[in-house]
Amino acid sequence: MSLIVIEGLDGSGKGTQSQLLYTAMQQSGRPCRKISFPNYESPSSALVKMYLAGEFGKQADSVNAYAASTFYAVDRYASFKKDWEPEYNAGSLILADRYTTSNMVYQLTKLPRGEWEPFLAWLSDLEYQKMGLPRPDCVLYLDMPVEVSQQLLTGRYQGDSAKKDIHEANVGFLQQCRESALYAAQKFGWTVIPCAREGSPLPREEIARAVLQKLKEVGIFLC
Repeated sequence: MSLIVIEGLDGSGKGTQSQLLYTAMQQSGRPCRKISFPNYESPSSALVKMYLAGEFGKQADSVNAYAASTFYAVDRYASFKKDWEPEYNAGSLILADRYTTSNMVYQLTKLPRGEWEPFLAWLSDLEYQKMGLPRPDCVLYLDMPVEVSQQLLTGRYQGDSAKKDIHEANVGFLQQCRESALYAAQKFGWTVIPCAREGSPLPREEIARAVLQKLKEVGIFLC
């Protein structure tokens, strides 16, 4: 059984790289399922949508790390139990655009550094033990500097910053998230893939080649 996670900050190209990798997997002939979080089409994401829309407060830290984490964890649990548990248990490869790893990236920043380790232990116990969600076999972190990702987000919303959610709109928060992401990457052995050079994003094809190469190196995916 293999669960591959594509992780990264907002505007890092996760959706694009997930789709390119999914297409490559389909071409290889190996059974594969692509999933994405939050699952905005499901009622299970209701609290996530309220949180990101600022209904609990206009700042990311208006909701503490533990409460916000449960919003996302419940959405993942519903997705697993309703949609992809049988395929995972049958040995299909599951490709996730975000996962438990996003709670690590985005919620650590709300806590003092000395509380990071207890939070990570609590989160892992909640999602992997109490909820029974599978642990990732491989996490690929797309490392896009925040100043570059902000340019990409501005283009996504045609220059209308009002369309950004409370995470996307807070540059300082995202800078802290990049620090927590690299911390988690080192602790849990995530593969970090640089996605920019000299202040500009790398071509998506170049990033896709790096993704495939890293998967080959860990023996999960060969094409």
